[in-house]
This record gives sequence, structure tokens and C-alpha cells, in this order.
Amino acid sequence: MNLEALPRFHLAEFPTPIQHLELFSKACNGPAIFMKRDDITSLGMGGNKTRKLEFLIGEALKQGKDTLVTAGGLQSNHCRLTAAAARKANLSCHLVLNGERPESPNGNLLLDKIFGANVHYCERKERDRRLNQIAEDLLATGKNPYVIPVGGSNSIGSVGYVSAMLELDTQLKDMQIKLDAIVFATSSGGTQAGLTLGAKINSFKGQVLGISIDQTKTGEESFPPVLTEIANATAHRIGFPLQLVEEDFSLNCDYLGAGYAMPGDIEFNAIRDLAQYEVILQGPVYTARAMGGLINLIQKEYFRKGQAVLFWHTGGTPELFAWANELQSIV
Repeated sequence: MNLEALPRFHLAEFPTPIQHLELFSKACNGPAIFMKRDDITSLGMGGNKTRKLEFLIGEALKQGKDTLVTAGGLQSNHCRLTAAAARKANLSCHLVLNGERPESPNGNLLLDKIFGANVHYCERKERDRRLNQIAEDLLATGKNPYVIPVGGSNSIGSVGYVSAMLELDTQLKDMQIKLDAIVFATSSGGTQAGLTLGAKINSFKGQVLGISIDQTKTGEESFPPVLTEIANATAHRIGFPLQLVEEDFSLNCDYLGAGYAMPGDIEFNAIRDLAQYEVILQGPVYTARAMGGLINLIQKEYFRKGQAVLFWHTGGTPELFAWANELQSIV
């Protein structure tokens, strides 16, 4: 296995730090809680998608592409960081966002525009068709587009989180920390596929638990087979002789609430608590839903005193400003 042989475009400074959340751990009255701070990668207000984009843009440049095309929700962190990464790589960028054009863009959408992305709006059910149509239209005008799947979740992007797991392993050894679990937000599957594969490669003995923030299904397929497909394709890409099965993935779908991008008390309370105990901010769509799930699991004693749990902060802080009115209820 040689990750260094794969095309890669430098976008951020790694490793991201691990912090012991001492006050928050005490308040939760459960395990020692550590945090991997992928929210402070240096590109475009930070986030985990930077890890995937380093390999995706590396591949795009290798193929001579001049334009990035991808899709997501109105407050997509992936789209915001794709727009930022395109600027760094001197590429054009087109984003297909499911939702209506707002009168006044804020949060990630505002940053998409500041970074110079071309934004297209559509209904969610039309998103894939629009994505492909825009790529075809660009080709017809002489452009050479590179289409990135939603969330950057394929065998190329997931290499970024295999690499991240290797990074974490070195840090844990240096800090003499033995983890019982790693917890994070999961959506399109690339992060979870990469982390789980990386955990297998490193012989990590703890649980790698993804808390779903929007769905138990992707299209017509159930989510575990999607994770398995991405992970095994990634293993093949990096030349590691390993085949994962559905049972290798830990997935919790108990915190979907009212649905994707519809945060409620569990997310807003998690935002308030982490901010007031540790001065760390979270976005309400992704990380706060996963953190709210972690808090609830501690309350249920799924995780207990004497254990050590790492929460992987995958970013999303700009989302906060899209829910400014709702957040007034917690301050």
C-alpha cells in the first residue's frame, strides 16, 4: 500500500490536532471525550471534505480537467469546500444545489458565491440529472469538466480518510491514548468507508461509529451496501488486499429527527453545550446532530466512565449563520 503514489493536490496542513475535552467530559459524566479537529483545516473555513478533495483534485488535474462540477444541499459543506479548492487549483466550479434560490444567501451558500462558484438550483429529485446535464453542456462549450459525486464519496475521495486514520494512529501512539470508540457524522458514506477501512488496516480494536444525519437509504439501496462498495473499491485503489462486509460497519440511525437540514432541540442543545464548555462551534446539520447523538448515548450508558471516546469534528461551522433565528432559543 502506497498512498504517496496517488495523485494529490495540497490543500491543508495536516495533522489536525486532537484535544481532550475535559470540561465537556465532566459535564457529560461519562467517558473521557477527545476531539479530532478537522473543522480547523486551513481551507475555506475548514472541514473534512478537504481530505477527500486533495485526492479528487489530484486526479482531476492528472486528467487535464479545467472545471469541477458537484452537487449538494443549499448549506452543503462539501460544495463550499469544492468551490474553495477550485480557486486554489485555478479551476472553474459549478455547484448544483437542491433547493430554491434564497433572497439573501447566508452560511455556506454565501461562501460558495464569494469563492466564485457558478450556482445552479433544482429540486432534489432532479439533482443527478441536472449534474450530468451541466457537465454535458460544459463539454459542448469546449470545457473539460470533472464530476465529483455528492460528498466526494467514491474510492478516490475515501482515500483521504484512510490517510486520516493513519494520521490518527500516529497521534494516538504519541499521546499514549487508547480509544474505545470513534464517533462522527455520516451521510454520503465516503468518510465512514475510509475510516472503517483505515481502522482495519491499522488493526484498530475500538468501534468506528457513524451517526447518520440524513438517511438510512441512498437512492434505492440501503446504506450499508453503499459503504461496503466504497470501502472495497478504495481498498482496491490503494492496493490493500482486504474485502469488507456489511457487518464491518457500525451505523446509528436513531437521531434523524425531522429529517435532513431540519435541526431541533438535540442539535441546538449540543451546539450550546460544546460552545459553553469548550468554546468549540458546530454546524447544526452535521456535527451537532452527531454530537447530540453521542451525548444521548452517554446518557443511556452506551458509553461509560472509564472509557475513552474520540469525536471526529468534520466541520460545518458556517452552517450556524443560516439558523441564526432558531439559535436565539438557546442563548
